[in-house]
Amino acid sequence: MTLEADLLLDRRRLKSKLLRWRVLAVVLGAAALAALLPLGILRQVGGDYVSRLEVTGTIGEDRRVVQALDRIRRDENARALILYINSPGGSVAGGQSLHEALRRLAADKPVVAVMGGTAASAGYMIALPAARIFAREGTLTGSIGVLMQSFEVSELLARIGVRPETIASGILKDQPSPFRPLSPEGRAALESVVQDIQSQFVTMVAEGRRMPEDRVRALADGRVFSGRQAMAAGLVDQMGGEVEARAWLAENREVPADLPLRTSQPRGWSERMLGAGAESLARALIQSVFGQGGLQAALQH
Repeated sequence: MTLEADLLLDRRRLKSKLLRWRVLAVVLGAAALAALLPLGILRQVGGDYVSRLEVTGTIGEDRRVVQALDRIRRDENARALILYINSPGGSVAGGQSLHEALRRLAADKPVVAVMGGTAASAGYMIALPAARIFAREGTLTGSIGVLMQSFEVSELLARIGVRPETIASGILKDQPSPFRPLSPEGRAALESVVQDIQSQFVTMVAEGRRMPEDRVRALADGRVFSGRQAMAAGLVDQMGGEVEARAWLAENREVPADLPLRTSQPRGWSERMLGAGAESLARALIQSVFGQGGLQAALQH
């Protein structure tokens, strides 16, 4: 037998083996799918479902979470969204971006918010577009307010013989600064910024909860509420969790309670543990020590 004939024969044998493996793979795949049918796994591939999204940890601007919300809004099979919140708050811009994305979604399909152990400040802000807010009696929520923090070490620097020199284009450019106390003009300017953002937050609460602004302002002194206190104040609607949320959707929005629940995970595991905004907030804190660049991140909900 010639060399070419041997090569041709080996090639045919290899193709035959590959074909057998491919057929086996198809058979095993079909068997696995058949085994999953009783568990209802295949129902998640197509057909109607209830979407679930978790927002945990520190809230920052997260494009992937906003995109996930927009995908849910456009998905005709997504009948409703359960928003699970377990967050102490985060940045102003982060809370506002999620609030806006959830408001767009809530205009098209039902959204319910379920609070975990904590849903405070920006964590409360993102619950506001929901048609129904659920909390546990011991949930910590509210904290309607804006915080700006800095520190000043000029006396310490003087003791160790360090004298900083600053050249700024205007009298407010280096306010706040760790190298000198706030000037009256600087304090007034920063208080104006904080109060403006606080007014934005109050307006969101008044619109989301359908409450008069003067009543919201009475609650918007930064205090936290237990879930039971928040319900009495009108900041949440009902005690309960996801079971109660599904029952409410079935009774009030005609979303069957037996629809499969599909959880969206736009963040990776490590980000869910630390919070998407943790890195950006830490970076901004460093900036706030060394210059005006940290002002935006120093303003937090």
